[in-house]
Amino acid sequence: MRDPKSDAWLTLIGLGEDGPAGLSPASHAALAAAAVIFGGPRHLDLIGAGGKGRLWPVPFDPTPVLAHRGQPIVVLASGDPFWFGAGGSLMAHLSAEEWISHPACSTFQLAANRLGWRLEEVLCLGLHAAPLARLRPVLGNGVRAICTLRDGVAVDELARWLKENGHPNAQLTILERLGGPRERITQGLPVDPVGAPVSVAIEATDPGLPRASGLPDALFQHDGQITKRPVRALTLSALAPRPGETLWDIGSGSGSIGIEWLLAGGARVDALEADPARATRARANVDAFGLSHRHRLTEARAPGGLAGLRRPDAVFIGGGATEALLGALWDLIPSGTRLVMNAVTLETEALVLDWSARHGGDLLKIELSEAAPVGRKRGWRAALPILQWRVTR
Repeated sequence: MRDPKSDAWLTLIGLGEDGPAGLSPASHAALAAAAVIFGGPRHLDLIGAGGKGRLWPVPFDPTPVLAHRGQPIVVLASGDPFWFGAGGSLMAHLSAEEWISHPACSTFQLAANRLGWRLEEVLCLGLHAAPLARLRPVLGNGVRAICTLRDGVAVDELARWLKENGHPNAQLTILERLGGPRERITQGLPVDPVGAPVSVAIEATDPGLPRASGLPDALFQHDGQITKRPVRALTLSALAPRPGETLWDIGSGSGSIGIEWLLAGGARVDALEADPARATRARANVDAFGLSHRHRLTEARAPGGLAGLRRPDAVFIGGGATEALLGALWDLIPSGTRLVMNAVTLETEALVLDWSARHGGDLLKIELSEAAPVGRKRGWRAALPILQWRVTR
């Protein structure tokens, strides 16, 4: 039977710190036959690429590789090309028969073996090209994580970020140049400069974010226009996020509903917010939770801003609903989409009652009171009642 990879023009080679000594015969043969070898400066130096070597553009761009389609080309990556490596970025432009990969042991595997950690129980994060805030949703007491970092300077940045974001007692192990002659492993922050490639193992001992919906309001920047904690918990329950699903968050405000949708397991959020100040604030909240790669906010008002959004699985309307908006939404969203709407004003409540009479769904009246000072004693202070409508298109 013919090997479907026999005509592959592109070879991805995972490279360790031991350089050519750690490569397979197939990798050596691909390097010898290559017309061009792409990689970072360290990769090209390790194998002595010479005149064949070409540096990756920064930021990463597959265009130079694709320009040589049909010629024998090698792409060098650290460890496993498909674990936070160049492989995944290139695949969007290649068919199966065009490429072959020869992986090496990844940084995460090497780190786990040096530390004696079960890799299946460890979070593996590529923070060499992602914000440190990606740690915020996942760190908590007892959590272990291995993170690749950009360089030695980023090690100090990580330590500072942990202290400023609720994890001052995290135990750090710095792992430099794993698998090579200059390998160094240090408990805590090294005194000497840290060399790349570098990864950090984190053992968290401080509490992380709660897993239940309804995070404290104080965790979000807002101007008072925020779906309050208990109502947010009820709203997330009604929206019922599932893996792989997309939420439309219409009238995003602080972004709290979209953020909690993602923390609860939803995959993506497309948000609309017409107020520029609130849009800026919402983006800052999303960034602070490390979720900007899964959240897209457009400064626009619905229904006009709905064009071009990704197909939703659920829609939340937090305020400002009109007959025109509901009519446009009902025509636009696909069958099976879950719609949740919170009404505060009498006018919006009347709209909800009319639409629920026509299209069914469930109604929930939310009336909450909190204890508040009354002179030298305390009494109940009632919040504005909210009528929540939940319906499936």
